[in-house]
Amino acid sequence: MKWRGLIAALFIALGAMSIPAGRAMPQPGPTAESALAADDQLAQAIRNNDADGITKLLDSSWAVISGRGGVGEGPSIFPDGIKSGALTRKTFEISEPRTRLYGNVALVTTKVQTSGMFGGKPFDVTERQTDVWLWKDGSWKCVLTDETMIPTSSK
Repeated sequence: MKWRGLIAALFIALGAMSIPAGRAMPQPGPTAESALAADDQLAQAIRNNDADGITKLLDSSWAVISGRGGVGEGPSIFPDGIKSGALTRKTFEISEPRTRLYGNVALVTTKVQTSGMFGGKPFDVTERQTDVWLWKDGSWKCVLTDETMIPTSSK
């Protein structure tokens, strides 16, 4: 009986020594759940017209393929539009999420209903949006957004 207690105490002590004092436990790697959470954070920042919040989630190589086929490059496109007043979102609601994880890359596709003002003109569109996320330095960064317009009759 004594030996079992002694052996158990030894294993506990050895386990405690394997994690140096004051050192944080390693962060989990990329998961589908954490990629979807990052996508939700980005949607919230867009919904709130939070230029700095958007910038923090976009990689320096980020690009967007618009629903009309245009290509915009650089993580400052949306934030600069918000800061200048050229772009103001009234709504940005996502639904029907589909997440796929491929190692350190995640694809998050959602249905987006968004409205607001762009260049002084109102907009109200529904689209499918796919964000490509890269797990980099312990967090997700969006590297590409692809938007596909859904015609009004298909809403």
